[in-house]
This record gives sequence, C-alpha cells and structure tokens, in this order.
Amino acid sequence: MKKYIILTPEGETIGPNRDVEVNNLQVLGIVENVKNKDEAISKLLKENDWIFDAEFNVAEFILYELL
Repeated sequence: MKKYIILTPEGETIGPNRDVEVNNLQVLGIVENVKNKDEAISKLLKENDWIFDAEFNVAEFILYELL
C-alpha cells in the first residue's frame, strides 16, 4: 500500500510580513494505505468534507508519493 501527500496551489497564505506576497503550495492532507493516486484523492475527499466546502478544484491537486 502507498502513502501520498496532497497539495494545492489554490488559496492564499499570508506571511509574517504582510507587505510581501507569498507564493506557495498548501498541504491538504496525507493519505495512507491506498493503491494509487485516484484512491488517495477519493479517500482524502471522503474524510475531509471541508475541502468541498472550501471549493478546492480537484484538477489542481498535486500528489507526491511518500516513501
């Protein structure tokens, strides 16, 4: 079974110095015990209703397998 970290470029992050624009990725979650990326996304969404409520676009998700 595999483990993935799921990121998104969507949303905004504010740094300590609010005068400087911060461009980065946000971690949506880490999913374990899945077979592939599709199963990881499905499990993440099932366990985290707030992702739908926040209107994140699944097509923007970036997944990296963690070893």
